[in-house]
Amino acid sequence: MPMSFAERTLRFLATPLARVIYRVRAVGADQLPPGGFLLLPNHITWVDAIVLILACPRPIRFLIEREYYENKILHPILRAVGCIPITSRRAKDAMRLAAAKMREGEIVCLFPEGQLSRTGTLQRIRRGYEIVAHQADRPVVPVWLDQLWGSIFSFQGQRFFAKWPRRIPYPVSVEFGAPLAPNDADSATVREQLLKLGERAYSRRADLREHLGAAALRGLKRHPFRVAVIDGLDDSSLTCGKLLGAAAALSRHLRRECAAPRVGVVLPASKGGVVANLAVVLAGKIPVGLNFTSGRGALERAQAIAGLTTAISAQAFAKRLTDFPWPEKVVHLDELLPQMKWEIFLWWMAAIFLPAGLLRRMLGVPREGDHAEAVLLFTSGSSGDPKGVVLSHRNLVGNVSQFRALLNAKPNDLILASLPFFHSFGCTVTLWFPVLDGVRIVTYPNPLEAGKCAELIERHGVTVVLAAPTFLRGYLRKAEGPQLRSVRLTITGAEKLPRSLADAFAERFGRLVYEGYGLTETSPVVSTNLPDPEPASPNDAMQPSNRPGSVGKMAPGIAAEIRDPESGAKLSLHETGMLWLRGPNIFEGYLDDPKRTAEVLQDGWLKTGDLGRFDEDGFLFIEGRLSRFSKIGGEMVPHETVEQKILTALGLSHEGERTIAVASTPDAAKGEALVVLSTIEIDQAALREKLQEAGVPNLWIPKIVRRVAAIPVLATGKLDLRQCSELAQSSVVA
Repeated sequence: MPMSFAERTLRFLATPLARVIYRVRAVGADQLPPGGFLLLPNHITWVDAIVLILACPRPIRFLIEREYYENKILHPILRAVGCIPITSRRAKDAMRLAAAKMREGEIVCLFPEGQLSRTGTLQRIRRGYEIVAHQADRPVVPVWLDQLWGSIFSFQGQRFFAKWPRRIPYPVSVEFGAPLAPNDADSATVREQLLKLGERAYSRRADLREHLGAAALRGLKRHPFRVAVIDGLDDSSLTCGKLLGAAAALSRHLRRECAAPRVGVVLPASKGGVVANLAVVLAGKIPVGLNFTSGRGALERAQAIAGLTTAISAQAFAKRLTDFPWPEKVVHLDELLPQMKWEIFLWWMAAIFLPAGLLRRMLGVPREGDHAEAVLLFTSGSSGDPKGVVLSHRNLVGNVSQFRALLNAKPNDLILASLPFFHSFGCTVTLWFPVLDGVRIVTYPNPLEAGKCAELIERHGVTVVLAAPTFLRGYLRKAEGPQLRSVRLTITGAEKLPRSLADAFAERFGRLVYEGYGLTETSPVVSTNLPDPEPASPNDAMQPSNRPGSVGKMAPGIAAEIRDPESGAKLSLHETGMLWLRGPNIFEGYLDDPKRTAEVLQDGWLKTGDLGRFDEDGFLFIEGRLSRFSKIGGEMVPHETVEQKILTALGLSHEGERTIAVASTPDAAKGEALVVLSTIEIDQAALREKLQEAGVPNLWIPKIVRRVAAIPVLATGKLDLRQCSELAQSSVVA
């Protein structure tokens, strides 16, 4: 359909101006179908329509709310370009007109979310577009607008317009998807396709290729006099400049003295831990976070896998590790750094006065890291032997940018960094995210010491707490309500958050707990609940960012599929099945273990091992880990659900220490049998009776109850599935 004179005139006048402000890159425009079709984009800013006009080679008619269509300033322009006004009271008339225009060969664009995003994430896909597509019987084309969140026309920072543009011209990517037949374009499919387009666009971002060390230099150089790290043990601190100076000096020493590509780091969350990890990366080497709470055998296997010959620690800390298998060479920071005062001072001055690019070249840090190995972490071993998880520069730089978009950190934010850096949550969110983004942290070496952590929160005014549910139980026992009054955000991960625990925490401290989700293999952040944004005006519909029971909405740049756990067949996002993920944060594979890598990575997709589903608002619900299910009599029985049923039946609390855990053992008759591990005395017959009264299926009722001294828990707060399984199976032998 040829453009009208008015459309050609507006394009001639407006396009050059728009191109001065925006640099639009269109991908997939060559696969747009001939004739008319329905275009469905995400809705991020007030100028999305202008961006689409710049990206699309053909004219577009937009369905637009009549309130904006009749605006005195906008009306002449919107009418000239053929926009179609729509109201809720006369929506059918607008839909019929839109369908007619599509049948005549025109492109009609409808924003299926119905409103601008206040969170930067994809909102509910409203189904009115289905009526238009079916009436017209024309294809549906999803399209993703990337990098617009953060522009002055977006709601990033909880405001429109009142912020400076990050750069001019502003880079924008527009990713057109493959056409969908009208009958195939249900809301779950459209959401899935939009997420996939968003992942493709996000993964093309040039800044994801940056070397982690170069990104850290840039982040620390931005505010050299701002405090970066406060050590919770003695309240000493390092500014960004001093941190960079100490790490730079240590990196030169490591380049000279360490030939191996990987260096172990055996330090708790502390100033020294931050300096050591940063120094290893600046030295062009790979920090290996060693879980010093593991047994000797697991540590020896981890060091053998990594090929470690050198580790960084501190004498004061190393003395506490009585059975640690140290490599042949150990660098003790408390001995070495005092001898390097002059070097540290010179690099500190360089960090203040030299440009970041020159400093990077002096340190020999490459500009790009991309898919090269940046950090090596080991899985917790909760269900098997440790595996070396290779996280690339792209993974960490990408996941930091994803978490940045979710968190929207404020200038005065202070994060409690008590999670160990050998754990992926601590590594990315309380180590690299603060370093790259200039967010302050206060470190403490043991998250289980909730009383000490609460004192730090109160003394320093901590605003963000990241923890596992196990650690929150400690706050309920040892912290006073007023001690957490400065906290604006508490996010949990690593294991499922019991609703009763979240409610008890909110009642005690007056602070909601927001549950998130991630894996070591996803660097780790995948999704999190967050506080609901304030509507821009009283008439705006609420855009939820928190849904109790879910693990929140996914971070930008992550695509998802739901597949049948056994056949691998694709299911709807709204059905329960195995969760598969793709994105720049998906790890590169297990070190020197192609077999186990192939089991979880297929064509860039990660098979998470978790069963999940999405609701219509895009919230992800994790129904359980496949390894925490038993197949009994052909039925999948979820251990976590059975645990909740037992706690409720016995009137036990979720708030204190773990009192029970459900595991399984082989059973000749039914395939598997459930075993309850309990720290308290439980009468098995009485338990069976109470579960039956509660309507629990017979297959779900445990056959065995075993008394144990303590429920096995890892240092990260997760249930130790391997030890639980061993205890369950030994109970049968006994």
